[in-house]
Amino acid sequence: MPRARKGAARTRAHKRTLRKARGYHGTKSRHFQQAKVALTRAGQFAYRDRRARKRDFRRLWITRITAACRMRGTRYSLFINGIQNAGILLNRKMLSQVAIEDPDTFDTLVEIALKNSKAVPAQSAAG
Repeated sequence: MPRARKGAARTRAHKRTLRKARGYHGTKSRHFQQAKVALTRAGQFAYRDRRARKRDFRRLWITRITAACRMRGTRYSLFINGIQNAGILLNRKMLSQVAIEDPDTFDTLVEIALKNSKAVPAQSAAG
């Protein structure tokens, strides 16, 4: 029986890899070995950044809520503490949306949070 070589399968695999690397710059889109390395790195970055995106959005929402709280004379930590003690189950994404799109409702939430907060709000240094 003749020796079987990987000719067709290897060609298909190389073409598949090079097709995924289309749009990469220079050698990385033309040579199989370089394309394979580039795709591996791209996959690692994609994996890492899918998780980083979640952290980035949470930071954005917290920044927005903090700004809205400061406009109403309170702190983020007091607001979140009061919201949790009041039993309001809104996540930070929804709270930031409410702060942006419906300021009157956010005012109500701040009042509820301040009533239910266990800590005392800080006095302003101006007076």
